[in-house]
Amino acid sequence: MSHKRIPKRRAAMAAGGVVALGAAAVLLPNANASQDGGTPHDAAAAPRTLKAADASDLASRLAGLLGDAFAGSYYDTGEQRLVVNVVPGDDDQVVARARKAGAEVREVGNSMGELSGGARTLRSEATIPGTSWALDPRTNKILVTADSTVTGAKWDRLESTVESLGPGMATLKKSAGTFKTFVSGGDAVFGGGGRCSLGFNVTAGDGSPAFLTAGHCGVADDQWSDVQGGQPIATVDQTVFPGEGDFALVRYDDPATEAPSEVDLGDQTVRISRAAEATVGQRVFRMGSTTGLADGQILGLDATVNYPEGTVTGLIQTDVCAEPGDSGGSLFTQDGLATGLTSGGSGDCAVGGETFFQPVTTALEAVGATLGGDAGDGEGVGGVDGSGLTG
Repeated sequence: MSHKRIPKRRAAMAAGGVVALGAAAVLLPNANASQDGGTPHDAAAAPRTLKAADASDLASRLAGLLGDAFAGSYYDTGEQRLVVNVVPGDDDQVVARARKAGAEVREVGNSMGELSGGARTLRSEATIPGTSWALDPRTNKILVTADSTVTGAKWDRLESTVESLGPGMATLKKSAGTFKTFVSGGDAVFGGGGRCSLGFNVTAGDGSPAFLTAGHCGVADDQWSDVQGGQPIATVDQTVFPGEGDFALVRYDDPATEAPSEVDLGDQTVRISRAAEATVGQRVFRMGSTTGLADGQILGLDATVNYPEGTVTGLIQTDVCAEPGDSGGSLFTQDGLATGLTSGGSGDCAVGGETFFQPVTTALEAVGATLGGDAGDGEGVGGVDGSGLTG
């Protein structure tokens, strides 16, 4: 079988041949492209309504502008506003700057430095397999989660560490599932007897076509095929797992491979224009070879997950479901922005659970690749009627 050119259906973030779309996984209409409305005269005093992608860009700018006063931000989907946490200080202009930029400002008690310090304490005192923690700007706390394997002395250790951080610093909750990576055997991209999902097609630093997937997939095997038992079509170039991320750059063996920046949903594609930072509260969509399309919200950033294979840092925490075989699959927005790569979590798409994603921006920077070269300006996602996808 020749693999000189992979059909777009397979090379475009596909997650295999047939895609099952869950009834709950409905893409929002792309009609909010003109939502940055607000009255010009009130722009300095009142928060602006923003698309989620614009809120993410604004959050990045304000983080630099506000310096130590910045204590995180999140997107209020109901009000379509960016909420920025600030720590009160001597500079009276901090709140004014954030409001002038169009954000809703909320004064909080925990600074980013204090929250990061709490996370470091958890790392040193409670790195227990089956635990995770992430910064949650909506509560201005660290969200600590333990899966069903954390019991007895391990639970006591985790609970006492959380308590040692002081009141109002962290919340602790129990998950019914077990934290694991989502690699499995089946269809999509295959290697070493396992199955993963292609994340995003990219251009490697030397201009050759490649794709991103989960790092634990890259560790599982160094050669991958687009059919089970088929000849390899791509070879792992760089892998990080466990450690500071969960991502791999896999180069297509044939440099003439067509690898457009798009997500294949089965009956339509979503063009990907660029990578973007995740924002807490943002609605996102995940594509995977096992469960197809699913959606949910960003819950936390800079998450640490203690998998059985080791600790992974710098992840995105969400409530989007995933199952074995979805590993490496794409997390993206309705505007066609690449956000994450599926890492792991607990639960499944019947009961839900916690899931974690590798930020695409971090992965691209680490491997020296770029995204979006074949996507034009991107058209985003088509509209829906509330019951399924439309063209």
